[in-house]
Amino acid sequence: VIDDAAVTPKYVHGFSADRELPIVWKIARGSFFNKLVILLPLALLLSQFAPWVIPPLLMLGGAYLCFEGAEKVLHVINPADHHEEDLYKEKLADAHLEEKKVSGAIKTDFILSAEIIVIALGTVQDSSMGTQIMVLTAIAVLMTIGVYGLVAAIVKLDDAGIYLLQQPSRARQAIGGFILRLAPRLMKALGVLGTAAMFLVGGGILVHGLPPIAGILHSLEEWVRGGMLGVLVAAVFNGVIGVIAGGIIVGLQGLFSRVLARTPKADEES
Repeated sequence: VIDDAAVTPKYVHGFSADRELPIVWKIARGSFFNKLVILLPLALLLSQFAPWVIPPLLMLGGAYLCFEGAEKVLHVINPADHHEEDLYKEKLADAHLEEKKVSGAIKTDFILSAEIIVIALGTVQDSSMGTQIMVLTAIAVLMTIGVYGLVAAIVKLDDAGIYLLQQPSRARQAIGGFILRLAPRLMKALGVLGTAAMFLVGGGILVHGLPPIAGILHSLEEWVRGGMLGVLVAAVFNGVIGVIAGGIIVGLQGLFSRVLARTPKADEES
């Protein structure tokens, strides 16, 4: 849930204030569809008839999250992307771009939602089908309301600060000023946290799906004797694996793109 709440606000960053809540609602609606219409029935069917399919699908989802996180990092460190970013900001009011951002958010939500559904399914796998359906439905609804309610509150912090500044009470004005100073820093921090979350979640899925690597993590956790230090070690390990996997996938994508770009030229020369 924390990962999901951290990732989503970056998709509404930069849009005008009147578009923030409608965008959050569009993403939330897509999340409901992801969980209730696609993932929940699919998870129940797969768990009954083809449970062996679930781990590979989760691995693909984890790899995609690592890839998306690596792309974000590459966009920040590559100076060639700055001009593209400026053009992007100039077009933020464009309705087509808004739909593109919403679509990207829903795709990311799909993977994070799949993780939530599969983990929840694991806790009730030995229960009756009716119990599984009720529990998974309740979790899907409550998680979506909780996550996107929190996201809506985060993206409207600045509006709340302006409202308090306009009140006659000095105490409220002070709180409003503090919120306005906090809001941009929080959004920037969430952007970093959202990218880190992609590596942590994606890397965690890959680690648990690859027994040799999972064995290394288990040995490290035993070495530090569990506890909070064990949790920290696991998070760092998952994050490192996520960064490595994301870097490899981005590198392969770049190589494949260059090969495709050269192919037409080779054909013309021949």
